[in-house]
Amino acid sequence: MHIGISSPVVIAHPSMCADWERDAGIAELARIAETADRLGFHHLTCSEHIAIPVDIAAERGGTYWDPLATFGFLAARTSAIRLATQVLVLGYHHPLEIAKRYGTLDLVSGGRLILGLGVGTLREEFELLGAEFAERGARADDALAALRAALSGDRPEYHGRYYDFDNMLVRPNAVQPRVPLWIGGRTRRSLRRAIESGDGWVPFGLPLTELKAMLDSVELPTGFELVLSAGERLDPIGAPDHTVHALVRLRTAGTTIASVGLTATGAADYCDQLVALRTLAAGVGCTFDDRPGLPPPDTPA
Repeated sequence: MHIGISSPVVIAHPSMCADWERDAGIAELARIAETADRLGFHHLTCSEHIAIPVDIAAERGGTYWDPLATFGFLAARTSAIRLATQVLVLGYHHPLEIAKRYGTLDLVSGGRLILGLGVGTLREEFELLGAEFAERGARADDALAALRAALSGDRPEYHGRYYDFDNMLVRPNAVQPRVPLWIGGRTRRSLRRAIESGDGWVPFGLPLTELKAMLDSVELPTGFELVLSAGERLDPIGAPDHTVHALVRLRTAGTTIASVGLTATGAADYCDQLVALRTLAAGVGCTFDDRPGLPPPDTPA
């Protein structure tokens, strides 16, 4: 099991955001990203919302950093850690818009893009953007097929129900021959969509018993990623036993890549927590990427 970092700072969710994050900026985020990169963690995350109604923000949070701008900056400050949108809402974009903008990110980051994609649930945001809400699932399926056709070539061609294009140049484009597509969701349909059109599934808010039943009902393709969150922020320094238990529980559930958030009092403390997490996770068999030429993982942050 690999360990990725559910990035702090970039989302101010009422139930998860620490006080220090509300005042933090790109310098603090970059310091954390650089440390996670040096330690060999798998990925960083950044989600997408464009505008949240004020009453809904009280529940979902109202701060969402733009993933393209955020990852463009962090790509220049890191060397190997992957950059995972978790998630982009497919209905907000034309597939060629995603292919161009995030294909460029894949280029400038040296092939480190992971596209986490979702159907979306916030009707008010769809209506604000003039996007179709009622048929968003069918549109998402068509968009995924169009994206797969468009991401890694400069003359994409696709003819589908909602999207149709050919004889167009899209340069630059992604440098990965196959950009990983992780599909977010918590329904059987989202799992089906991930198996048929993606490379991984990022479920959320599901009890492990329900998750296991869903997974037992399907055959997962070879190399398919199951990306799960611990469902809470872990405290490797203050609660190491609980942290180990949470990691083992995720691995037992079949997780191939975990997205982990950490408790901290600031960026420096977060970096110390990353060092402690790496030690604990390596002790239970989790895998970390080597970083040739970089300081060893036990170097203080």
